[in-house]
Amino acid sequence: MCDDGGVAVSSMSSVRRWLMLAIALSATLCANVFINGVAFLIPTLNSERGLDLARAGLMSAMPSLGMVVTLIAWGYVVDRVGERLVLTLGSALTAAAGFAAASAESLVAVAAFLFLGGMAAASSNTASGRLVVGWFAAEQRGLVMGIRQTAQPLGVGLGALVIPRVAENHGVSAALLFPAIVCAASALMCLAVIDPPRTPRAQASEADLANPYRDSRLLFRIHLASGLLVVPQVLVWTFTLVWLISERGWSPGSAGLLVTFAQVLGAGGRIAAGRWSDSVLKRSGGDVFGARTRPIRIIAGAAAVCMASLALLDWLDSPLSVAMMMAASVVTVSDNGLAFTAIAEIAGPFWSGRALGTQNTSQLFTAGIVPPLFGGLIGIAGYPVAFAVCALFPLMAIPAVPVAVSPATPVGD
Repeated sequence: MCDDGGVAVSSMSSVRRWLMLAIALSATLCANVFINGVAFLIPTLNSERGLDLARAGLMSAMPSLGMVVTLIAWGYVVDRVGERLVLTLGSALTAAAGFAAASAESLVAVAAFLFLGGMAAASSNTASGRLVVGWFAAEQRGLVMGIRQTAQPLGVGLGALVIPRVAENHGVSAALLFPAIVCAASALMCLAVIDPPRTPRAQASEADLANPYRDSRLLFRIHLASGLLVVPQVLVWTFTLVWLISERGWSPGSAGLLVTFAQVLGAGGRIAAGRWSDSVLKRSGGDVFGARTRPIRIIAGAAAVCMASLALLDWLDSPLSVAMMMAASVVTVSDNGLAFTAIAEIAGPFWSGRALGTQNTSQLFTAGIVPPLFGGLIGIAGYPVAFAVCALFPLMAIPAVPVAVSPATPVGD
């Protein structure tokens, strides 16, 4: 396992390290308002533009599909030139795409600009991960990456709080201005980023420069497990708002508030999972890899139970289904920080950008196809069936998660 944190930790004050974390978190949060915020336009796209659930779901997936195209490329740029340039440029381009989408007349043009914005927003996912590994010691990284990973649920929550209200009162175009504005502000903040130091490439060891995918299946297995675990995440954050409105009779404003609250709870779940991982590391006598991956298996089992329970409660039309949806909102997002930390630690300073780009590509490809596929399934068979089918994915993820004592072990178990 590669580790590039030692030099960095000794060369920067604690306050400045946490400032770098705050900027990385903010950049990814703003990007996620853009990436996931379109899901909260689904009710308005239905009422104002006449799109059915499957087509509205496809529209909401356009930023995710755009990210799939460029994640590994952004990662390559990060590995070559560092995080500051990538975060600043990516945020600025995302903002530009958001303003263009807001001013576009046709839905085809809106979809195209959302796709282009997703291509730009991929920058924050590949760049901000190495800031954690580069500036913090191993026994802190689980917690710190958990905090950084709160950007996604907090970004989804912020979007849920603002976008449905603006869309309801002023339409789709006005609602798209909000993610554009926050991404523009993010680009200015990212100018203050300080890249983590690392050994010059010419002086780096062969181990640091070696391709971490060549002789081990560990990274492939983490990517596979994470791709399966992202299915319930995407289903929950894409359809909770419209489910509350259409199935439970909530108003858009009240439903948006509940989704925001659920995402804040989900952010807390990611921090708790990261802290749990650091505690496991301290008790394990240095098994860094197992401390990150063993909790993922437990979270995967809990996610399967939540989705199956949600299916049953919704089928029974129980009011407890809302509480179970909240529980699913927390559990299904808790594993992300652990997987990101393990990948960055395994890949090291010269491959972490591409490895995190590959991780995001597998997740975002799944995130791009889940809304239209499950939107169609919901339209045909209803929400309970969709929730039940979704429970199968975290079940399949459990055996895919490697829990080797040493990441040098090729098989993982």
